Amino acid sequence: MAPFELLYGRKCRAPIYWEEVGERMIEGPELVQITNEKVSVAREKLKEAQSRQKSYADRHRRELEFNEGDRVFLKVSPCRGVRRFGIKGKLSPRFIGPFEILDRVGESSYRLALPPQLSHVHNVFHISLLRGYNYHPLHVVNYPLHLIREDLSLEEEPEAILDRQERVMRRKTIPFVKVLWKNHSAREATWEMEDSIRSQYPNLFTS
Repeated sequence: MAPFELLYGRKCRAPIYWEEVGERMIEGPELVQITNEKVSVAREKLKEAQSRQKSYADRHRRELEFNEGDRVFLKVSPCRGVRRFGIKGKLSPRFIGPFEILDRVGESSYRLALPPQLSHVHNVFHISLLRGYNYHPLHVVNYPLHLIREDLSLEEEPEAILDRQERVMRRKTIPFVKVLWKNHSAREATWEMEDSIRSQYPNLFTS
């Protein structure tokens, strides 16, 4: 007998052999037929689930392609270096540019004409890092390109303290400050722990 039957004293009801418990014995071609039917049903259910999930993903998928000479924005990751309760702060994506596309590399990568300030960055980027842009010569935006690292990250620095407040917990009071970051508007100011900001940027508290 099977080890399961020896241990528990009854037949094993596997997913492909889900029959009523009893004295009925299925052997030979009949067992093979039942097993094949169970496997075909399982395959149909998997196919339905995959098709359903694919339809959900296709609603948000769109084909994106650029031509030589187009202008695109390049995505970088601003890193503020502030830890909230021991957890690194959330990164907000930012796009710099626009830059001209020189040529296409492979199926999903493009080579960009980067300025001299970004000579340390490789000039071939995946299409997921690019955003289309209708170029206009009057649209000129100054970016701190010399501060961008090789991994396309940008360390942001605070500019001023806008406000202060204290959050009262059960056993202690935690002071917070509202920080205005460089190259950001006042709407994008964030509340940070005062101790963390004071230790990393003491110059903000000298005045």
